[in-house]
Amino acid sequence: MAVNAKKIAVYVLAVFALYVIITDPAKAAEYVQIGFEGISDAAKAIGDFMTWVANGAQS
Repeated sequence: MAVNAKKIAVYVLAVFALYVIITDPAKAAEYVQIGFEGISDAAKAIGDFMTWVANGAQS
């Protein structure tokens, strides 16, 4: 049952993404940019944390 729910959720998400891309490409591009900025910020935070740990976890 859980597999069917997962397939349905993925299908709904794909349909929604296509709908947004087709109806408003500029807004879809903005969403992608926001997503990449979030990934970039997360990667920088992980890098800062790893640097802090490598330096002995001192303030």
